[in-house]
This record gives sequence, C-alpha cells and structure tokens, in this order.
Amino acid sequence: MTSNVQLTRRGFMGASVALSALLASGSGLMAQGKDGLTIAYNLPVQSWDPTTGPAAVNPALQSIYLAVFDRYVGQGPDLSFGPGLLTDWGFSEDKTKITMTVREGVKWHNGDDFTPEDIVWSLERAANPETGNPMQFVWGKIGNYVIDGNVITADLLTFEPALFKWMAFLTAFVLPKNYYEKVGAEGFEKAPIGTGPYMVDAFEQGAYVRLKAFPDYWGDAPAFETVTLKFVTDAASRVAEVESGNSDITTNIPYEEYDRLIAKDGLSGEAVPITDIGMIFLNDIDVMLDKNVRLAAHHAINKQLIIDRLLRGYGVPLSTLEVPGYAAYDESIKVDYDPEKAKELLAASGYSTDNPVKFTVQTTRGFKPKDYEMIQAVVGMWRKVGIEAEIEVYEIAKHYELRAADTLAPAAFYNWGNSIGDPSTSTGFSMFGPSPHAVWDTPDLAVKIGPLFGEPDEEKRIAGYKAVSKYIAEEGYVIPLLQYVMPVVFASDVTVTPYTSGDLLPQAVGKA
Repeated sequence: MTSNVQLTRRGFMGASVALSALLASGSGLMAQGKDGLTIAYNLPVQSWDPTTGPAAVNPALQSIYLAVFDRYVGQGPDLSFGPGLLTDWGFSEDKTKITMTVREGVKWHNGDDFTPEDIVWSLERAANPETGNPMQFVWGKIGNYVIDGNVITADLLTFEPALFKWMAFLTAFVLPKNYYEKVGAEGFEKAPIGTGPYMVDAFEQGAYVRLKAFPDYWGDAPAFETVTLKFVTDAASRVAEVESGNSDITTNIPYEEYDRLIAKDGLSGEAVPITDIGMIFLNDIDVMLDKNVRLAAHHAINKQLIIDRLLRGYGVPLSTLEVPGYAAYDESIKVDYDPEKAKELLAASGYSTDNPVKFTVQTTRGFKPKDYEMIQAVVGMWRKVGIEAEIEVYEIAKHYELRAADTLAPAAFYNWGNSIGDPSTSTGFSMFGPSPHAVWDTPDLAVKIGPLFGEPDEEKRIAGYKAVSKYIAEEGYVIPLLQYVMPVVFASDVTVTPYTSGDLLPQAVGKA
C-alpha cells in the first residue's frame, strides 16, 4: 500500500422513481456490457450550464461536464496543457494583447458548425457580471475581440498571468452561441449541447444521466457507446454498486473498502494522489478573530495520525494550500502537531479544558472518503487541548451557498481542487477576501494577495505567493489538512486512465 502511494506521488509531482421507471422500460441501469458503461458517481449534476452558478466551481462535477463540453484549452492526465477548442494561444510581447487560433472542423451536438464566434460569445458572456459566472473577475480582463478567419485577437484590459491556465479550468467551457440564444437558459437546461465526446441522452434530476457517444466528435471516439452515471451520494451504496456488478466503476469510497475490493476477483483499482486538498476554512467571525484560538486549533491536529488511522496511509499531510507539484509549493513552511503549544496558546486567551473555547465546525458526510470521520477525529483532538466544537453536517451544495453568502460557520471542512497547479487558484482565490470563494476577509491578507493577481514577473509572482503562504501559516488563517489520494475501483474488463486533477472521465475509460 505505501509503495503504491509513493510511486503515484512521484508521477504527480512530474507533472428513486426515475431508476424504477428506467428499469421497467428495459433500458436498465445495471452494468451495461461491452458497449455500455455504468459509473456510480458521488454527487448529482445540479445544472447543465458549466459556466454559471455554484455548480460551475465544484471540482467534482468537472468530469461530467468534460464528457459533454470542451474547454478552450485541454489538459492531460498529468496536468499538462494542450490543444482544446483552441489549437494555439499566447500573449503579445508587451502583454497587452492575446491571440487565439480556433480549431476547425468541429460540430455541435445538434449538427451546427462550431465557429470562432462561439468562442468570442462564450468569453464575452463569461465576462458579463449579469450572467452569474463565478470567475467573471478573470474573464472580465479580456475585451475588444477581433475575428480574422479562425484567428481571434483581443485586448488584455488587465494583465492576468494565469489567463491561459484558467482556460483549462473552472467555467472555461465553450457554449453554442446560436443555439443558446435560440432556446435560452431554461431551454439549454432541458436540452444541453456541447462539442464533447458524449451527448446528453437522458437525465433525471438527482438520479442519473445517460450519455450517448457523439458520432461527429472531433477527437478520438470514446470506447463505449453509452455511459450511465448514477448519482449515488452514499459511500456504502457506491461500494455495493461496484461489488454487485451493478456499476462498472466508482470512486471516493473509504480506503479500507478500496483495499478490500481490489483484492476480489473481477475488480481492479487505482489510488492516485490528486490536486484536491482537504482543508478547514476559518471564518473571520466570533472566536476565530483570536489568533491564539486559530493557531491552537491548527497545532492540536495530528494530521499523519488521521491519514494512517482513517485513510490507511492514503494521503499527504499539508501545512499550506500548495501541494507538491504546485508552482508555489514551499516545503519549508510547517505547522507542527504540538498539543502542548496549543494549550499554551489557549491559556493565553483564558481558555482551558475546564473552560473550553466553543464554536461550530461544518462538514460533509460521505462526499469524500472519511470526511465526517476526519472531523470527528479533529474534534476529539481539539477537546484534549481546550476546544469544544459542535459538528454540523451539510450537503456540498449547501457549503457553496453559505460560502458565496459568506455565512459559513467559524470552521468549515472542504476539499479545494486546483487542477492547474497555479497559486492564484489555490492560495489566491481561497484566501483573497473579495473573491467569492474566500471567507477570511481581513484587509491585511487582501493587500498582500491582490497585487499578485496581475504581477507580470513570474519569478516575483511565485515568490510572492510563497511569502503569502508563510504569512497565512503564521497567522493561522486556514487549516490545511492533507493532499487527497483518490481511490477508483473498477471492473477488470475495463481500463481507467487516472487524472491527477481528480477527474474521472468517461472518455478515459477503455475496454480491457
């Protein structure tokens, strides 16, 4: 087990009514045989517009979106960037303009031709605050588009050093201009189309989506004609799905179940360190305004023990929101497990095991392997030093709602995804108060991070983020816990290409 994690870590561094009705119809949601694939997925699709609303920034939904839609820039299993709907891109020498070359010969799922106008419309729509794109502050930095054949030029209204990385990340999907304007937002939700390898064939909110291979896809044809993704939010039920053969693949299950299942005949697995970070957001309210409380809460957590006992060794402890392989990872920044220091810090603010500091900590349950159990363990460690935390369980969608409204509890467990490995999309947006994804809003941090978003000197930008990470650790503004290892279990008659982004792409599944 240990050697497997180390090996894959080196690789990372390099680089329901509806169900009954469907069964009754004869279509079935059982594992589908050689032309069909069934995946037990850990959360449902909430929206079919991958560019707006909270669902657009949910890392776990990107796998489904990537089956149907294409991004401007593509990304490989090792996080390397490559052509998507753009085949070439770059900044002008003076960093005032960009040039993009659009892929030719692409079709939308309804048969319409894909054009450069779709690119421009999608980018302009993403930049419009009225459309609800959570990353509008990125896309709004480009404007004044000019189309010449299949080449687009535009002005950089504000320089964004990670712009083209963003084009392979959250909300960076191209939508069909003519079709969307014809059917509107409501019509698109009912019948979404993209340019991806699969078309939406059937969808039942909260239950499943069935995808059908798009015969005119511009890239390699997927191995399976149909893919059914069952939305199975309970981890034990996902285990049962793959063990019974009702599903061919599942992921994000408890690690002890992963070890048990891959030892069974007919099943295989991969456990790969991914770019997701298990972390505890701290909100700048109530007792969290006390630096001693924040730092004590961090020093009291034995992260390696949690990984060893609950995650069976599958995980990498972290002290910052940068992981090995990220551009601004700094291994010298450490927040050690030190319960005696935690007690001293709390005592300095008048707290002890006899007079504990009290607050609420929120967490999901079953969304990620052992998420609830990890917070239970953390709460137990806190109790030993003089922190009494009450656990509140919520669904992941509720987390996004509360975070967008800046109404999270004083502490809230979350998994942060950053598949492009840039510090602006980890430490930057998670800790920059004006960002809709941050909850720590004190101006001292905002003035340190703000200028880095537009820093043209790459060496200075990365050094700046390392300094910010050090400051955050010293102030205790967030509690990073671990880099996740994603367990994937699958039937032995299929093959799975793991993505260190954490994506489980239907088109990356083959036949053994």
